[in-house]
Amino acid sequence: MASLIEDYGLIGNMRTAALVSRRGSIDWLCMPRFDSGACFAALIGYDSHGAWALTPTSGVRERRQRYRENTLILETDVVCDGGSVRLIDFMPPTGSPDRSDVVRIVEGVDGEVPMQMVLVARFDYGANTPWITPAPGGFRLVAGPDAVLIRGAVPMKETERGIVADFTVKKGERVELTLTWYPSHLPDPDALDVGAELARCERFWTEWAGRCTYQGEWRDAVIRSLITLKALTHAPTGAIVAAPTMALPEELGGVRNWDYRFCWLRDATLTLQALMLGGYVEEATAFRDWLLRAAAGAPREAQIMYDVHGGRRLTEMELPWLPGYEDSKPVRAGNAASEQFQLDVFGETLGAIYRARQLGLPPRPDAFRAARELIRYVGEVWQRPDDGIWEVRGGRKHFTYSKVMAWVAVDRAVRLLEEEADPRDAELLPGLRALRGRIHEEVCQRGFHPQVNAFTQYYGAEILDASILLIPHVGFLPASDPRVRGTIAAIEKTLLRDGFVQRYSTEHGVDGLAGTEGAFLACSFWLADNYALAGELDKAEALMERLLSIRTPLGLLSEEYDPARRRLIGNFPQGFSHLALISSANVISAARGGQGRGKQRPKPPRAPDPAPR
Repeated sequence: MASLIEDYGLIGNMRTAALVSRRGSIDWLCMPRFDSGACFAALIGYDSHGAWALTPTSGVRERRQRYRENTLILETDVVCDGGSVRLIDFMPPTGSPDRSDVVRIVEGVDGEVPMQMVLVARFDYGANTPWITPAPGGFRLVAGPDAVLIRGAVPMKETERGIVADFTVKKGERVELTLTWYPSHLPDPDALDVGAELARCERFWTEWAGRCTYQGEWRDAVIRSLITLKALTHAPTGAIVAAPTMALPEELGGVRNWDYRFCWLRDATLTLQALMLGGYVEEATAFRDWLLRAAAGAPREAQIMYDVHGGRRLTEMELPWLPGYEDSKPVRAGNAASEQFQLDVFGETLGAIYRARQLGLPPRPDAFRAARELIRYVGEVWQRPDDGIWEVRGGRKHFTYSKVMAWVAVDRAVRLLEEEADPRDAELLPGLRALRGRIHEEVCQRGFHPQVNAFTQYYGAEILDASILLIPHVGFLPASDPRVRGTIAAIEKTLLRDGFVQRYSTEHGVDGLAGTEGAFLACSFWLADNYALAGELDKAEALMERLLSIRTPLGLLSEEYDPARRRLIGNFPQGFSHLALISSANVISAARGGQGRGKQRPKPPRAPDPAPR
């Protein structure tokens, strides 16, 4: 059975990523890309669906896991009856599409520890069993287009369980193991110089983290979140996936299990701001350029999400041979929400184009062409119902947040055209200014419910939606506006669960799905932002600290949190949550007027251990 979500660490090479459990097992890995079929799928299945375990065979007394400071090199200390060992896991950053490596090192720290390695590789999410043949230093495993080489200076043998190695590590000794994926039609790749790769990997991450310009009071948390976002980046294209996993449930045992290994336009502005806040102009530019390529073409054909290359076909399918994480079914690969119509993506795209200009990113002439074409389309469709920011499957409605983002699209287009001062666009401005005012007036009239004293989820509804918390962020209304204050009070009353915010109430069936979900962490950060923007700084900092306390010991966050079970749930680690963390750290620090900047706060107490399974 897979470990608790919060017991996994992330390693990656900016093309794909793996999850390593505190027990020493790699239970999730897709190669060569984030959205490739998994060769280790035990996270949502059994060991027989693919895993790579390194385990002491003597009694284990204690396990401790951490990252080397400001890196993505994972270290797990294991104290056993006869001694202790340190597992070092990392993936060397690579510029080649034809190989991807995972390195595992067992270091003897004290005494003498007997170890066992078991490698079970199953390609295409556990569906394909490979041929296994001997190779220099280990074994070769091949199935269709995929091949992996397992190498190491320990005796290995093929068994019914997989590739097995039994060995003993004494104090001061080091055992190096490597797994290399490559296309099966190519020759075997060269072996790695493990020591040199470890040094190179550590130097890469420490130098990258050292460029961070954020000096606020939550610097450690911000740097770990930025490293996580970098790990979710597909380096060749600049795209950033929402998460490296699929089918991790929003409700344990439930049906809300989606594939998040794609890139959402919804996250565009937050992504640019987070990267620029950290001082990462190159990464922000690469992401902006990916966004423009992905959104290129006819606006009516724009999607809410794309693959890492900007591809549009994300066909959703169920994988019935996988039992799902803690029996959460169905297990889905691909995402049918890519076919939905969401107005907010036009506001996100135009907002990101404008924000990139504000932040001083190198100009792109085609950005203005994209803005002109998108805004013409928004003028045609803003009155239509859509599927909403949360990809609900309960039918289209006039979602309030979607209309707000239609206003953002027009507002940013007006600003771009005003600041560009191109005479060719002068005739567009009067109409766009009028449209901006019309949308604003309609949202204030129809999106705000006087009896509820709040902006509600969709026109005429009485139910609430936490996406409305973004109204001050996008400049639609200030946080001090009585309607915004009323909305915050209503959300506190109806969507707060043990101090964390739900996206919306699932009891009304608006999303067309059975079951419920946990508190949505990005929405909880947004509430903290609203407190700060309204001058309630003590409340903002208290909520920020509460959110930081539920991070894993490695500083990672999933999409959601189950307050009753005290468990992280949803896909992990979740880029949206880490983006919101970075944004909140900046918003609250700015609201304090720089007070505390440059100082490190004491680390908050850990959240209680998860409830028993």
